Amino acid sequence: MRALMLVAPIMLPLIAAGLSVAVWRRSAIQRAVGVGVLLVLLVDAVALLLLADRDGAQVLAIGGWPAPLGISLVADRTAMLMLTMALTVSLAILLFAVGQGSAEAWSSRPAFHPAYLVLVGGVALAFLTGDLFNLFVAFEVMLAASYVLISLGTDEKRIQAGMTYTITSLVSSLIFLTAVALVYAATGTVNFADLSIRVPELAGGVQDALSLLLLIVFGIKAAMVPLHFWLPDSYPTAPAPITAVLAALLTKVGLYAMVRTQTLMFSRDESWTLLLCLATATMLIGVLGAVAQKDLNRMLSFVLVSHIGYMLFGLALFTAEGLSGTLLYAVHHIAVQAALFLIAGLVAGWSGTAALQRLTAAPPPPTLLAGLFLVSAMSLAGLPPFSGFIGKVALLQAGVDAGGAPTLLVLGALLVTSLLTLYAMARVWRAVFAQGPDRPPPVSRHDRGTRTMLATTAGVVAVGIAVALAAGPLSQVTERAGEDLRDPVVYQESVLPPTGPSDDDPSGVSSGGERERGSAETDGNGGDGDGPGGAGEGAPTNGADRPLVQR
Repeated sequence: MRALMLVAPIMLPLIAAGLSVAVWRRSAIQRAVGVGVLLVLLVDAVALLLLADRDGAQVLAIGGWPAPLGISLVADRTAMLMLTMALTVSLAILLFAVGQGSAEAWSSRPAFHPAYLVLVGGVALAFLTGDLFNLFVAFEVMLAASYVLISLGTDEKRIQAGMTYTITSLVSSLIFLTAVALVYAATGTVNFADLSIRVPELAGGVQDALSLLLLIVFGIKAAMVPLHFWLPDSYPTAPAPITAVLAALLTKVGLYAMVRTQTLMFSRDESWTLLLCLATATMLIGVLGAVAQKDLNRMLSFVLVSHIGYMLFGLALFTAEGLSGTLLYAVHHIAVQAALFLIAGLVAGWSGTAALQRLTAAPPPPTLLAGLFLVSAMSLAGLPPFSGFIGKVALLQAGVDAGGAPTLLVLGALLVTSLLTLYAMARVWRAVFAQGPDRPPPVSRHDRGTRTMLATTAGVVAVGIAVALAAGPLSQVTERAGEDLRDPVVYQESVLPPTGPSDDDPSGVSSGGERERGSAETDGNGGDGDGPGGAGEGAPTNGADRPLVQR
């Protein structure tokens, strides 16, 4: 059963995409398949998150081949937190697109639903994979699907934006493939758990080169300054649901890959000054770019870039508290950024433009949409008691605990970015929602599609509110996840058992908690490690007096 739970987030969307292609003439069936599959996957992800938090990482050895030789899927706290939030937002955005389909023809195109499901499958593979090569495969799956989504329609700007996005992504993919080859040449493995043992054995210069190469690759994916140039030109031209899902998920997948590789392969005992500088540049350049924009979607794109810097800051600290803050802020940001882009799409649909200057003379949107924007904007700016405030406080506390002049300077940049974000959101409020004597009265729309879009947007905003209401339990989960990330041995013990799958579990599924109990039973039987399954003299261990793997 657990094997099916682990493989479902990857395989079900791909199978559903094939089915959606087969029924491409029946848009109603396509919609039902997409929504149904995402509902099932969300339930599955919540169950896996609870299992991972209770029992430790859930690991599936594909085909029964144990790591590091075989392909492993790893559902630990970090992966499942991100995947659960990603599926929640993906489902809401798909429902928004279904509602928008009654007004715009693009979401009724046969390619939309298959491409959307393939994108979800690629995101799931990126979060669950246990090796570097399949992480590359996941990015390629996402690239193919996202190019189709960005290029839907025959508008010249959309085609140009799609080409910019695709060329940038292909360049980063070439760099990524080169990095995978170099890592394999240096270590003889691409399994994350095995790499966490072998990379520290390399010469310092080789480690630094590999670390920087992977930082560049995932920095492009996450839109880290100065590698962010592609994002403001690519996202704003796409339809609102596509912009929302790409902004909410793809940059977070890049961030997740950065967190996973840097903590497992290149774990540091002190803050990484280079990444602190890049985080500062990302925050300030992104928010200054947002303030200078005159288009709502481009402004939100630059705000997205700036807040990636917050999460880079938590990673750069290389402490459990900093990593916990990064995860907490990422969970908040997925929901809030998606909500803001959906709201921007509704505003543009209501007013016929996304230019702030023209919006001041257009009829204001309804009060409900104004309220949704206000909640999302205050959360993004980090005002209490919203989820952005909780994530920001976690990062501030981690920075204060870490200390040091560079860290304190980044904290100052973080506060400045928050104030400028609030200013940017105030500009949007004044241009779009503020009432004035010269503005025409609000226009009411009561069609089914509009009601669906408003309801799903409200649902995404409600997810952000739920993150704030569940701040206590959620913070506890992210704290445990941060501790796991700081200790690669936890990941090693979960993925690299002393022996292969037991006879009573031929599926190859296991959990960290089961291995700990199994180890205790072995030790309790009194062997000195020389019997079957024992460490034996001279066997390599993981720091817990247990062998990792026999090489």
